Formats: sequence, C-alpha cells, structure tokens
Amino acid sequence: MARRRKRKSRRRLEGRRILECVPQYSIESGTDKPVTAARNFIHSENIAPPALLLVKRNEHTTDRYFWAEKGLFGAQYVEENHFLFPSLRALLNEDEDEVVSLSK
Repeated sequence: MARRRKRKSRRRLEGRRILECVPQYSIESGTDKPVTAARNFIHSENIAPPALLLVKRNEHTTDRYFWAEKGLFGAQYVEENHFLFPSLRALLNEDEDEVVSLSK
C-alpha cells in the first residue's frame, strides 16, 4: 500500500521563510527546563525582539522559541500565525521591497 505524503501548509512555509530572517541564538538548557533557560538567556543578554532561540535539551532534541514584543512563543505556533506578530509583518514588508528592487 502506497503511503501518501503529508501536505505542506503554504502559510507555515511562509512563516518559516520569514523566521529565517530573524536573528538566531543557540543555547543549551543545562539543568533548567528549556523555556526557563531561554528566558534566563534573554534577560542575561538583553536580547531585543524579534529573535529565535534554539534551546538544546539533549543530544537529540532541540526546542525552538520565538522572542516577540508580547513574550516568548513556540516557533511552530509563530510559523503558522506569523501574521499576528507586528515585528514579523514589518520583516515581510521589507522582504517584498527587496524583491521589487532586485527585479528592476
């Protein structure tokens, strides 16, 4: 029996493309939970939003978080709902302006 491929969401792919433009920070959680490690890193380094944090939980698992003006969110949620975040909307507009200027 042939296995069907999972359909890729256009909205999520667009969100992933937008998140690639955001600064990324890779950290290890150590003894803390991944969210706590991400929050501690944000406050210790005074990171301004928007930012993407990749928190390594163990050698196999990495959790992704998005630091926005409104707080810390899971990256998958942000990919699917990128239009709810004003800082990402601004990045999207900048990308469209670059594409228009490059095509001229």
